[in-house]
Amino acid sequence: MHRSKVFRWQRAGALALLASASLLLSACGGDSGGGGASSSGKPISTDASKKLGIEVPGGDTVGVSLILKNANNPFFIALTDAAKAEAKQVGVDLQVTAGKADGDEDTQIQAVEAAVARGDDGILITTNGPGVNPALQKAKDAGLTLIALDTPLDPADLADFTFASNNYTAGELDGKWAAAQLNGEKATIAMLDLFNDKIVSVDYSRENGFLMGMGIDPGDKAKNGDEAATGQYQGFNGGKGGDYEIVCHEPTTGSNDGGKTAMERCISKNPNINVIYSINEPAGQGGSEALTATGGKAIVVSIDGGCGGIDLVSQGVLNSTALQYPSRMAAFGVDTIASLARGGDAPENSPGLDYYNTGLTLVTDKPVDGLKSVTSEEAKDLCWG
Repeated sequence: MHRSKVFRWQRAGALALLASASLLLSACGGDSGGGGASSSGKPISTDASKKLGIEVPGGDTVGVSLILKNANNPFFIALTDAAKAEAKQVGVDLQVTAGKADGDEDTQIQAVEAAVARGDDGILITTNGPGVNPALQKAKDAGLTLIALDTPLDPADLADFTFASNNYTAGELDGKWAAAQLNGEKATIAMLDLFNDKIVSVDYSRENGFLMGMGIDPGDKAKNGDEAATGQYQGFNGGKGGDYEIVCHEPTTGSNDGGKTAMERCISKNPNINVIYSINEPAGQGGSEALTATGGKAIVVSIDGGCGGIDLVSQGVLNSTALQYPSRMAAFGVDTIASLARGGDAPENSPGLDYYNTGLTLVTDKPVDGLKSVTSEEAKDLCWG
């Protein structure tokens, strides 16, 4: 739905005043991007819009809110930078807000309410949990285009569009690689999750994908920790399988400190851990450092593929990571809202999927036959595209 700047200001009213004080504490900053819009209506073509297969019509400035899980994770920093750059090209007034930490739903709810009050044309969100859903539904009912980035909403069809990697596949790549490295040795596994007090799709998808990659039945694929605590894992591509033991499921909130604390709890349960699954690279780094401090050694796998994470692979702190493309997610989301707000076309989902798959690349310096990957040196040219 198209709204002009004048109309958005008319709708701001009292709700914007109520929301502004709390949002000022968490906002990462707004960025007016009107310079890229074409008042003549001439289409605006960018690298992102070409990849999406759409042309963004020129026209009035479009209002978009980008609402992040937090402002500190390198993944979200890269996503923000890409969104701001694309906004300037296509004439989007971008407002950026982040939760104080992963799981902070209240700040995200306030940001959604402020977007509605401003009369924004759309919202891009990496959700902190289902508690944000009622506010998102109200925004959608008010006519805003709702786009999920990286983390699909639950239910997924609450979003009009989703730009994300397949998080099950990301975990599965790590699981297959880890099983090949073990080659029949018993797997004593620490699971460094995101949360233990809420269910978020990115959390259970990555974790259960990892288990599936190792040939371990995850049980309910929409839950964390539903697998059997002990059993057999399968070898990859004809390799040897063996026994496994899940030592722990510990929350990290996706942070380095959280990863350290979680791993310390796992070590107290069993000091013989030789496989660490981590929800993301900061958590994996923290877990690896905690185990190394005790003299332990493990296969450490992770997900995100940030440039800092690629360096950790090259250093051997992490052994594999599934590289995602947050810059694509952000630019595609900005272009989609701008196009729809000006009466243009929407992109099509990836074939056979109910979302647009932005891709994955396994990064490791110990390649496995039959499992496509790139080295950490090669990945330096890919992070974070």
